Amino acid sequence: MRAFLPETNLFRDRSHAGQELAEALQHLKNSDPLVLALPRGGVPVAFEVSRALSAPLDLVLVRKIGAPGNEELALGAVIDGAEPKWVINQELFNQISPPPNWFEEEMQRQLSELERRRQRYCGQRPAPVLSGRCVILIDDGVATGATVRAALKGLKQSNPSRIVLAVPVGPGAEMEMLRAEVDELVCLAMPDPFIGVGCHYGDFDQTSDEQVIDLLARASTASPE
Repeated sequence: MRAFLPETNLFRDRSHAGQELAEALQHLKNSDPLVLALPRGGVPVAFEVSRALSAPLDLVLVRKIGAPGNEELALGAVIDGAEPKWVINQELFNQISPPPNWFEEEMQRQLSELERRRQRYCGQRPAPVLSGRCVILIDDGVATGATVRAALKGLKQSNPSRIVLAVPVGPGAEMEMLRAEVDELVCLAMPDPFIGVGCHYGDFDQTSDEQVIDLLARASTASPE
């Protein structure tokens, strides 16, 4: 694990964070990497990395499964694909004790939303082949790690040759746990105590669907693949 920026530094915005992250990932430029972003906020960050490494850019679509009556409290997350995969915070799940069949129904609801988003963002473009590739997974930051962990679980099933998790900011303890799940972890700032991802950005406005579509189109035009 490597940290590059002092904890007090702020990124101007997601593009600036992506440019800083790209500098830290230059050693992967000759490994034919595939950059995968967690939308929506991870896309502007990943776009800058994709451009700097001359690598193709695509998405990993994951949805948080929030607790009944408190959607911000993540009981788990689900990732789309031919065989949907999910992770559960079992300790929290047992504490909340949701109604029977609730988790399965909520998972299906979130999978429907993932399918809608894939169609909106990517149209008919097929998902990239990950087998044997060096995959760089990027988000604009890590908080609880539930979404990233679900994405990693899905990626591992596709047998990439190498998985690199790259984020501008995240809590040290959580990043240490995630480090054990990847071949390489690059994190630019690990503040202690950790308050929130947005606290490290001057501009942390929500990324729109239109921005995601535009950046994917621009990356596709510039990509060598």
